[in-house]
Amino acid sequence: MVLRNLFFVPYGWFKLCYTASHADKYTEEERYKVIKMIDNRAIKGGRITIDAHGVENIPEEDGFIFFPNHQGLFDVLAILYACPRPFSVVMKKEVANIPFLKQVFACMKAIAIDRDDIRQGLKVIQQVAEEVKNGRNYLIFAEGTRSRNQNQLLEFKGGSFKSAVKARCPIIPVALIDSYKSFDTHSIDKLTVQVHFLQPILYEEYQGMKTVEIASIVKRRIEEVIRLNEKNEKSC
Repeated sequence: MVLRNLFFVPYGWFKLCYTASHADKYTEEERYKVIKMIDNRAIKGGRITIDAHGVENIPEEDGFIFFPNHQGLFDVLAILYACPRPFSVVMKKEVANIPFLKQVFACMKAIAIDRDDIRQGLKVIQQVAEEVKNGRNYLIFAEGTRSRNQNQLLEFKGGSFKSAVKARCPIIPVALIDSYKSFDTHSIDKLTVQVHFLQPILYEEYQGMKTVEIASIVKRRIEEVIRLNEKNEKSC
């Protein structure tokens, strides 16, 4: 990624760091434009193709939450590339200081959650719900941590969906396929990562459900898409 963008890196890094350090000077759309520009160059430099499906399923009205499966550090970058609408992220505090991701998350005004601090976690749930009600979009990894088993999912945690329930917002399941290969395979071969935005689950559909039930539905829908696409690849 770096070598193929050698002449762009100084400008891109300065632009990203400046925007991250002065986030309040820019609108969310302006910040999103900056990180998409840099993300696009990095992905092309890494010879990664993002095969996006279902972009039309992203609601036209802001105030929704993406719930993708979690395969690794590249997940957010893949969704950023495919998604035309600004969104923020709830991230675990452990990744808050990783170079590049730190600046990207600062531009997104992402929220770090401490999984060992219940009180802080409740505050994050409430903050996200209020911001979504006011028209911001978020991404939450319901597995809590990345799966180490390629395209197989961990259990989705019911608590991850509390912000959506409080905000009464659309839930957008997102299926990521082969995203783990970007950083985990240590290869410079060309790579395709699939991003599938699934049909929104509206509040009217999950109203009255327990969050563990919602988590089960979202997980099952993502698994079905992954299973179908892996089957199609094998048949080809």
